[in-house]
Amino acid sequence: MSIQQPIWTPTTERIKSSNIQRFIERICHHHADITNFTQLHDWSIKNDAVFWEETWDFCNIKGSQGHTIKAAGKAKWQEFVGARDTQWFPLAKLNYAENLLEYTTQYPNELAVIFSNERGENSSITWQQLYEQVSSVQQWLRTQGVKQGDTVAGYLPHLTETLIAMLATTSLGAVWTSTSPDFGVESVVERFSQVKPKVLFYCDGYSFNGKHHSMASKNHQISNRLPSLIRCVEVQYQASTNTESLSGSGSGSGSGSGSGSLLAQQPDKKVTSDITPLLWKKMVRSFEPTNIEFKRIGFNEPLFVLYSSGTTGKPKCIVHSVGGTTLNHLKEHQLHSDIKPQDRVFYYTTCGWMMWNWHVSALASGATLVIYDGSPMYPSPSVLWELAEQHQITLFGTSAKYLEALQKSHYFPTSAHNLHHLKTLCSTGSVLYPEQFDFVYQNIKRDLHLASISGGTDICGCFVLGNPISPVFRGECQSSALGLDIQAIDEQGSPLSNQRGELACLNSFPNQPIGFWGDNGEKYHASYWDKFEGIWHHGDDVLPTENQGMIFFGRSDTTLNPGGVRIGTGEIYQQVNAMDEIVDSIAVGLQQGTDEVIVLFVQTTGKQKLTDELVNTIKTLLRKRCSPRHVPRLVLPLSDIPKTKSGKLVELAVKQIIHGQTVKNIGAIANPTALDEVQRVFEQAVSLT
Repeated sequence: MSIQQPIWTPTTERIKSSNIQRFIERICHHHADITNFTQLHDWSIKNDAVFWEETWDFCNIKGSQGHTIKAAGKAKWQEFVGARDTQWFPLAKLNYAENLLEYTTQYPNELAVIFSNERGENSSITWQQLYEQVSSVQQWLRTQGVKQGDTVAGYLPHLTETLIAMLATTSLGAVWTSTSPDFGVESVVERFSQVKPKVLFYCDGYSFNGKHHSMASKNHQISNRLPSLIRCVEVQYQASTNTESLSGSGSGSGSGSGSGSLLAQQPDKKVTSDITPLLWKKMVRSFEPTNIEFKRIGFNEPLFVLYSSGTTGKPKCIVHSVGGTTLNHLKEHQLHSDIKPQDRVFYYTTCGWMMWNWHVSALASGATLVIYDGSPMYPSPSVLWELAEQHQITLFGTSAKYLEALQKSHYFPTSAHNLHHLKTLCSTGSVLYPEQFDFVYQNIKRDLHLASISGGTDICGCFVLGNPISPVFRGECQSSALGLDIQAIDEQGSPLSNQRGELACLNSFPNQPIGFWGDNGEKYHASYWDKFEGIWHHGDDVLPTENQGMIFFGRSDTTLNPGGVRIGTGEIYQQVNAMDEIVDSIAVGLQQGTDEVIVLFVQTTGKQKLTDELVNTIKTLLRKRCSPRHVPRLVLPLSDIPKTKSGKLVELAVKQIIHGQTVKNIGAIANPTALDEVQRVFEQAVSLT
């Protein structure tokens, strides 16, 4: 499938000034004659060891690389599988925090972080102040006995304090894990209890969409149910402004080394009763900043633990390596996203989504992080664009759902804001439809690199994403990730050309997860490698295009199959969600004998009811714009569409409900009462047929 004309083409000046063009010139000088991205990608696959070595050097990663780039590692499960068990940079040593703080000496008084929230609070912190606060927190963590291999957890919003706590943790070679405060007690405990954190950082409360949420009860319950904890630290986010919580930053800002010495002599002991939290401000002020001692650890040692959504069972603890994460994020930032020193990078995300990890890594490219905590539509749809204009954001990261909400609210940033600094807009989380490409270029900015990116928690990165030197085609993810042999494959595992299939990666890459926490390799193998021998199977339903891009239709495990015809749920959402009467929708397949029919649940706007007329309009629209196979057998109303905490549709859970099965992990659902409504509405509809 080919889109005739690009919707955006980079200028010659933009291509010449891009990081990736400089990288191409480097490769031409040392290795091969390359003139465009397609040739570079082909070369990066055929010469993957050289590519990753060159990427390390080009991105100025701090650490010792070692003499071996790629080697056969120990089998992660049973017999050796090449792509699964390949080990990258087995002799290399580095530290993640050291790389993120590398620009402190170059830009000590420039801003490293700019923070805003929906309450109108604002703060900022320089590179030097960031470094010094990381130093103070690192010293405190040492007094608690935190060392390489230990886990520290954050139950926090995307705050500057969250970043500081993570950097202090990883500077010691310890492992960081986090989730956002909207997660319930059970969901947090079932995640953190598996990785046994020594220290837990949390906040006293937060605000979202104008509503205050106290965290006191949740914090108390969670800390008492994690026996591994030695100490808890509370960020007083609601009790005082964020500016106050960061006060005392800068050289000599501590209250004196005496307090720090006392803490060092008397580290906190594990107690069986409630753990009294230490206040963040007191902790930071207890230690005078000093030069940070960064613990360099092996490339393949753990850095982050991320969690699967947990909608089909207990969340899997996915362990990501320090080297794979650092190297891949720098590749994606500098080569694919053209992030440069002193750029201002914003991504709307929570600490329970891998895009938080992706966002904060931008410090390693010398960029300033712009952070926003709160609802992206409160107090008005203009809030994030006011942020973009005020702080001259160069990369704006969001979700397809946000762009959809912006469009439905009839808010057009281009008419209200000066966005001349904005170079790149990234969208992820779900399929970005062709009409949304139109909306971005017509109503946000015409000269803009729109990068629809897709990857996941599984790799803490992207399989397909943008590149700044190639055209953007309407409805397509622009290109496969450099160094990754991304293909659509058929049921036998053979690559397809211009045909729809399942997304897979045919070669090994450094940011493959180390494995799952506490797993002997069996679950890890079953999750990604079991379906096709030696091939990473990701579970997306995709179509490669003649433009070297990729069109996504949704998850392959929830692909609809009426009459034996494969239909991606995204094809239905693209049409239905664009209707003015519809807020959101979710489609699942209902097995009837040997066939499958489609059941569509819709959330209508305002006082709009799901009338017979509206149902007929939906069916007619799908029949006309898609096919008769896309027409649902049932269209049913919901007051709220069930989603995960990160905003993803829980199609599998809804499918289980309508088949009378039990959803194994309700705690992973952001709005679990919506599943009760699914069951009630569906049973009522069936009783009337």
